[in-house]
Amino acid sequence: MDKWLCIVCGYVYDPEAGDPDSGVAPGTKWEDVPEDWICPLCAVGKDQFEKM
Repeated sequence: MDKWLCIVCGYVYDPEAGDPDSGVAPGTKWEDVPEDWICPLCAVGKDQFEKM
């Protein structure tokens, strides 16, 4: 699965790890992450991420 980089702060969303603290279970593909999810480090939206 592809990882996604926050272009604002450098946080990497790894689908294998998910973001359990924000309710995104491990194994959740990027396209299945809710549209209202925000970066856990800098609080920008999914539109500020690019595929690595």
